[in-house]
Parts: sequence; structure tokens; C-alpha cells
Amino acid sequence: MSEPTAPVFEIFSGIQGEGILVGVRQVFVRLCGCNRRCFYCDTQEALAPAPACAIEQAPGSRTFAEHRNPMTAAAVARAVAALDAPRGLHDSVSLTGGEPLLHADFIAALCPLLAKHGLPAYLETNGTLPEALERVHEGVQHVAMDIKLESATGQPTPWEAHYRFLGLALKRSVQVKVVVTADTTEEELGRVAELVGTQAAQAPVVLQPVTPVRGIQPPAPSQLLAFQALLKRRLRDVRVIPQVHRLMGQK
Repeated sequence: MSEPTAPVFEIFSGIQGEGILVGVRQVFVRLCGCNRRCFYCDTQEALAPAPACAIEQAPGSRTFAEHRNPMTAAAVARAVAALDAPRGLHDSVSLTGGEPLLHADFIAALCPLLAKHGLPAYLETNGTLPEALERVHEGVQHVAMDIKLESATGQPTPWEAHYRFLGLALKRSVQVKVVVTADTTEEELGRVAELVGTQAAQAPVVLQPVTPVRGIQPPAPSQLLAFQALLKRRLRDVRVIPQVHRLMGQK
């Protein structure tokens, strides 16, 4: 059987700017392709397969070399290990996109190779592909799952897929991220509270006010506080965290 491959957009060293690991150093492996088209997407360049992957040559240098796509899991693991020098500089490897679970077989092959280098796999996903998660969960240490609200994405919220996905994600450490905008409703957040409360009431939930883009605006401060208060009626750990890497001017 041939080794799984995937189109990879970029591999680089950076600071995690979203969710509960804000401020942690990671190697980012951004895979190409996505099954969603969110209004606020800030990685549209990675939606289509790229002819080559941009690989950073030294941590934080932002000097890149190209490697032809698709890449093997072994080639990606070597690029990641080369960036994690000295060993221990990075907490983990962020598998992101696009939607990385479109390449589940590739991720399943990559995770054991990362583990050999002492690097846990941190999966950033839109939470809509539960069958794909089943194929990779043994190799993933942490799942950062989105709930995609219609008010933020412009597409119907896939509640059923999110429900099934979160149930499977509980086999690992998991956090839930919800991008909210000025158009997000309390009814939507009420359904978030119900979904998470029935599946994973102890999981951290991050409300992420949208970074203004293409006319989309974040909630007003009073609206954001009301959202948090609504979720806190049922959930234990509800945090408000913006895209910190954007504030720092980083990728």
C-alpha cells in the first residue's frame, strides 16, 4: 500500500493565537482544501490545492523554501522536526487548514511520526466530519473544534454533525470555539449551550469575536458579555478570546 499524501499549503513556526492555548509556540502544518466556505475565512488562499508547500527554513525566520505537492507524511515530519530546534521550543504541532480532516488517512500516518519526535498533535477543525475524526483520534492529543454558526458563516449550522463530532472528540482533550459576530443571536448561543451541555459540559468553550473582514463586524461589548452570561448558565468554562495572532501581526 502506498504512503498517504496530502497537499500542504505551508509549514512554519509561530504562536498559537486562538483558543485556550493562546501564547503557546507551535509548528503549524496547514493543509489545503475545505468543505466549508465561511464569510470570515482568513485562509482563503489554502482552500484550493497548492502546487507547492512553503516550508519555513528556521523558526521565526519567515524565509521559505518550496516542496512540491502532494507531500508524504514522512516529508512533513522531517520538515516539522527541523523547525523544532532546539527540541522543546514548540509545545505541539497544529494541524490546521482549510479543513485538515479532509486528509484523515494522511493525518493518521503523520501523528505517529510526530510522536517519535516528542511532538503532540493538536487538531484544529470545523467539527463537521465525525467519520474522519474516528480515523485519526488515536494519534491526536487535543481537538480544537469549531461550532459554525449560520450568522457568522453564511451557511446553515450543521448541528447534527457537530453533535456527533463532539461526542467522538471526548475521547481526547477537547475545546470548543464559536466565532460570533454582531449578527449572532441568543437563540444560536442557546443551542450551543444545549449541544455542549449534553455532550461535554466541562469542556472549555471559547467565544471568539470575529476579526472585522469583508464588512463583517464583531459583537458590541455588551452583546459579547450577554453571550458569555447565557452560556455560563449551563457551561462551566466559557472564555472570550479574540484572534491574538492578528493583534501581533503574525500568521
